[in-house]
Amino acid sequence: MLIGIDASRAVTVRPTGIEIYSQRLIQALLALKSPHCFRLYFRSAPPAAAFSGADLRVIPFPRLWTHVRLSWEVARRPPDVLFVPAHVLPIFHPRVSLVTVHDLGYLYFPRAHPWHQWLYLDLSTRWNARAAAHLLADSQATKADLVARYSTPPEKITVAYPGRDERLAPVRDPALVEAVKTRYGITGDYFLYLGTLQPRKNLSRLVAAFAHLITQSPHHQIFKLILAGKRGWLYDDLFAQVHRLGLEGRVLFPGYVPDEDKAALLSGALAFVFPSLYEGFGLPVLEAQACGCPVITSITSSLPEVAGDAALLVDPGDTSAIAAAMQQVATDPTLRENLIERGFANVRRFSWTACAQSVLGVIEQCAEDASHGG
Repeated sequence: MLIGIDASRAVTVRPTGIEIYSQRLIQALLALKSPHCFRLYFRSAPPAAAFSGADLRVIPFPRLWTHVRLSWEVARRPPDVLFVPAHVLPIFHPRVSLVTVHDLGYLYFPRAHPWHQWLYLDLSTRWNARAAAHLLADSQATKADLVARYSTPPEKITVAYPGRDERLAPVRDPALVEAVKTRYGITGDYFLYLGTLQPRKNLSRLVAAFAHLITQSPHHQIFKLILAGKRGWLYDDLFAQVHRLGLEGRVLFPGYVPDEDKAALLSGALAFVFPSLYEGFGLPVLEAQACGCPVITSITSSLPEVAGDAALLVDPGDTSAIAAAMQQVATDPTLRENLIERGFANVRRFSWTACAQSVLGVIEQCAEDASHGG
């Protein structure tokens, strides 16, 4: 069987959630050594040897790459199955086409997106839900949203949990941790957020919670809050809030953190604080747990699924609850150790190999059903 995959999102220079998902899942599918052939479609050339064992098709196009160029390619030389792991299904596609839907957070928090982005997300997800032969969801929460919001039949959706970066592990050498902290201008103890700076991540409440914490804690003079990640929509509002609260020098914005520094920053943090309003999965939670960093996250959407029993769960709309959880982790070493050990156990539930096996199983079943007229 020839399986075509839209790999256009797998070669982003600074990948975030869905780009990481696309890259790692495709690599895991190739590593399964299945009897199938894989054809990967790229808008720009991938790094050498990044996807060995596949037929690579680089098909540049200036605008409307998916619906014009990819559509034309799969119409002229159709694969038996088309899988789209991180984007939208092209207008012209094989009968057996599968798409991963990562989240429907834009429906719950429409103001967290520019209006044109919200419209695109809604229309593209509706199209995916209607046109695909089968949908993959990152979590039971996303599956439930698809059923409730788009009336998608539940039997048309399979949950395949993403994996984790198994290269991430605690950095035990204090000198290495300090070297990375110095590179980003961090001194003393700190809470860490790692992800895109955008409204859906609820960072304004995190900053307010931190402001509350440092006025209440007897150790407030040593705490810092590190908001690391690339700048997203409305990030200027966050900078203005920090200035208004007089927290310059206490709340730091080091920018995008490359993979080689991530483990050290997480290993050195008091806690990873991720009070997102909505997540389809939440890879950063697993990254923190893998590095031995206690996690504080939200009780909403998929985050309890991902975090398991290895995090302090808070109402993301309750600033005082976020501050109280930060205070708990900072002052209770027994709690910290408990969360760290549970985190190590929790991350073992997730692997890209298991995700790839699940996805390939769905692809094979869909192809078999189609061959029998199902």
